[in-house]
Amino acid sequence: MEDLLKIKEWEIGILQGELAASQGISIRRRPPSGPPPYYVGPFEFHLQNEGKTPCNILEEIIWYKDVEVSEMKKRKSLSMLKMLLDNAPPARDFVGALKAANLRTGVPGLIAEVKKASPSRGVMREDFDPVLIAKAYEKGGAACLSVLTDEKFFQGSFENLEVIRNSGVQCPLLCKEFIIDAWQIYYARVKGADAILLIAAVLLDLDIKYMVTICKLIGLAALVEVHNEREMDRVLALEGIELVGINNRDLGTFKVDISNTKTLLEGERGERIRERGIIVVGESGLFTPADIAYVQGAGVKAVLVGESIVKQKDPTAGIAGLFGKNIAS
Repeated sequence: MEDLLKIKEWEIGILQGELAASQGISIRRRPPSGPPPYYVGPFEFHLQNEGKTPCNILEEIIWYKDVEVSEMKKRKSLSMLKMLLDNAPPARDFVGALKAANLRTGVPGLIAEVKKASPSRGVMREDFDPVLIAKAYEKGGAACLSVLTDEKFFQGSFENLEVIRNSGVQCPLLCKEFIIDAWQIYYARVKGADAILLIAAVLLDLDIKYMVTICKLIGLAALVEVHNEREMDRVLALEGIELVGINNRDLGTFKVDISNTKTLLEGERGERIRERGIIVVGESGLFTPADIAYVQGAGVKAVLVGESIVKQKDPTAGIAGLFGKNIAS
């Protein structure tokens, strides 16, 4: 019976991989493995991708996350998390906060990122106090905050999310995590998140649809992140999408090009986004008022910014510098 279960799990993995490839998803969920011993079945002659090393940093993160989440689920079951939801702080209106900030200031609403480090940049701030940074962002006019919760690659934590939520900061909070399992959505909500990130480069269309539905059921906003035209088209084909993030960073090379935002919002795509009232969030490569003006001209109503403000000695002043004016109320 155990052998049969292993065979079925392996076959499902093969099918998921083929479905992902058909949707243009190159990120593999876990390292490839050969068939179980004595396997005979429809995939008997299936040629495995022999790449046992991650093809880029995102794939490396996802492989690690697959193991990490499996371990976390053993310690805290989904049924336990659902019980804890009753005591979770009420969800705040993430989308509403971005819209209000955009109307009030005339510039994109700011999602300011509480971020200590990244794989590409290393440690960005040695004197890292998540609450002090969060309060400085709020004082500077941030509409919402993004809190990195990945420990291994970004030196973040769910404790940071929790402590910011309990500090009196009023800004809605985005849990910046690499979501691969619905369990993580409930966990983020229990820890105080008002929104989560879903990455189209990692998730199947059905995964995104299912996870967006869960978010609506438990009061979370879902920021669905895309990197290219194919991912944008996939996401726009789904119902219930309110927030789309355009990441200007190439996943393979980590090169940043903010013209990616303009490319993805041109023509019919831009029209569909406006018709559906979807808020577009510009992400990565935003350092100056000219950068903000460029993506705003392309059609974004919000921006997610970390590096260019968290590295400033005074993040409050850093926000004013980024926008070229004081955006605090």
